[in-house]
Amino acid sequence: MLDLFDGAGQDDGCRAARGAEAGHVGGVGGGHPGVGEHRLGREAFPQSCEESVGYVSGPGAQSVVHGLSLASAAIGVNTPAPLFGHLGELFILTHSDPMHRFDRIDEEAQQPAPPVTFTGRKTLVAAAVTVVLIAGALLIRPARTGDDARPPGPSERAASAVGMGAPAAAVDLTALVADREKWLATHADDDASWAVLGAAYLEQARRTADSGWFPKAEKALKRSLEVRPAEKGNFDAMTGMGTLANARRDFGTGKKWGELVRAQAPRRWTAYPVLVDAYTGLGDYKAAQAAMERLLELRPGLAAHLRASQVYRDRGWREDAAMSMEHAAGAAKSPAEKAYTLFRLGELAWERGDTAQALRQYEGALRTDPAQAQALGGRARALAALGRSGEAVRDYRMALGRTPEPRLALELGELLESLGRTEEARTPYDTLGAMIARDGTNGVDEDVVLGLYEADHGDPAAAVRRLSQEWSRHKSVQVADALGWALHRAGEDAAALEYAKKATELGLRSAEFAYHRAMIERGLGDEAAARRHLQEAMRTNPVFSPLRAPLAKKVLDMIGQPPPGGPENLQPTAPWVAPELPKAAKPKPETKPEPKAKAEPKTEPKGDPKASPSPSPSASSR
Repeated sequence: MLDLFDGAGQDDGCRAARGAEAGHVGGVGGGHPGVGEHRLGREAFPQSCEESVGYVSGPGAQSVVHGLSLASAAIGVNTPAPLFGHLGELFILTHSDPMHRFDRIDEEAQQPAPPVTFTGRKTLVAAAVTVVLIAGALLIRPARTGDDARPPGPSERAASAVGMGAPAAAVDLTALVADREKWLATHADDDASWAVLGAAYLEQARRTADSGWFPKAEKALKRSLEVRPAEKGNFDAMTGMGTLANARRDFGTGKKWGELVRAQAPRRWTAYPVLVDAYTGLGDYKAAQAAMERLLELRPGLAAHLRASQVYRDRGWREDAAMSMEHAAGAAKSPAEKAYTLFRLGELAWERGDTAQALRQYEGALRTDPAQAQALGGRARALAALGRSGEAVRDYRMALGRTPEPRLALELGELLESLGRTEEARTPYDTLGAMIARDGTNGVDEDVVLGLYEADHGDPAAAVRRLSQEWSRHKSVQVADALGWALHRAGEDAAALEYAKKATELGLRSAEFAYHRAMIERGLGDEAAARRHLQEAMRTNPVFSPLRAPLAKKVLDMIGQPPPGGPENLQPTAPWVAPELPKAAKPKPETKPEPKAKAEPKTEPKGDPKASPSPSPSASSR
């Protein structure tokens, strides 16, 4: 329960109550059951610090809870506002007179408070002890049943999801936005609600790919910071500003906000998703991994597993990336969360060339949440790779109708071009230009997509200029690959190879990146290296693009396979040249052998006395 109020009430007791009343949870605009449809009556919730500790609906209930808050304050008990709501209910149920209700309490509440005597202090302390005991009982009590166990409403669900860094359903988001806008129309100084509203706008932008939500989010978050500045610990608004900057691909600004939150509250987990995304966009992959590991320590859950999968993917650790995404799917609770994780699993399957598995994941996401437009675009890509071009074109157009995302327009145009429908392809290309212009007015950086489009379908020199500026800000592998490809298309292969190496040697396994490097190496005349990277592209994903994958196969056939026989036959046979014989070495001077020691005279063995002596010469001459 305390986890729901991460960061609230640590430096300002009445802020904890206001945040709870506004539906604020740890994280950017989190929510508890109390946003918009609080069953205890949010609209009459007091704003003064003395009365913002808790609120219960019903005649005279406010005075009861206020008395409980004073009792807890006497012994230093800091109880969240929703807990006082339950305490008030229990107090009302067990101490109310069915005939008089709380009329007497209301009358007494109007009387001036008597001076506190010693006996009064004892009574107050006793009441405080009672509060603590009841609080403990409530924390361990069994789940309520019946009408009292009403599930959270749409606003509450959306606020909770946004606060946990998780996707929210479209219907729930709409309810949350309407609720907070209505509340803030009469409570303009509620900084927590401004932060909640800004986070809801950001989630709307993510779901719809409509950058028009970004200016609204920025306005709401800045208003929250005006009411409660960053110096006073407005962590939710600061985290929201970092999330907004990353969504606009302004990763330097996202890093600034994330590090500002971390400096003030190192254990506040909501800073670390912002830092992971910012460091990744800046190309600082070691820092991104460190931030991800810290996030897993502080808050292992959906947001942490999503970032872990992203980091492992960027390092080329495919199995770890897939496993982390499976953990994220297991941590997902709502259909919107589950659908998003299925979409991401489909993306991982697509990148490793498992098109059938990718299609299953995309379709599973759409069954879980039909409004998951990103999965619709993924399904279009998979259908095109499987040769179901008509269905793919249909899905691309449906996805663009729901989420005007420039990359989807580029993919549709290239699919139509690969089918020979060049004239028809002009429509999505024109749409892409309009989308990027619109996003630019809303502060979104789309230079990578626009640079790739210009390199292949427009002015490669303009793409080089654009992407060179992008590289000066964001040194990610995506920017390196795009800049290298633009340089190749502009005829500058020597410079292009430097960036192609940066894109492919950091770990990310991408068929598109490998293909780009292979074509650059072929332009430099290094066919052996080109063959190697074309083969890598085909192994990674043989259907990575409807335009470029067939071309990669064609070029690979033109280069041919290496000659049989192994590496010794890879180079042409050189003409035979007689080897130069080594010169004879000078003979070494002979050394006289050392004189051997004189051998001792041999002694004849003594004859056997039993043997007959041999005849002497004199005897024989006789």
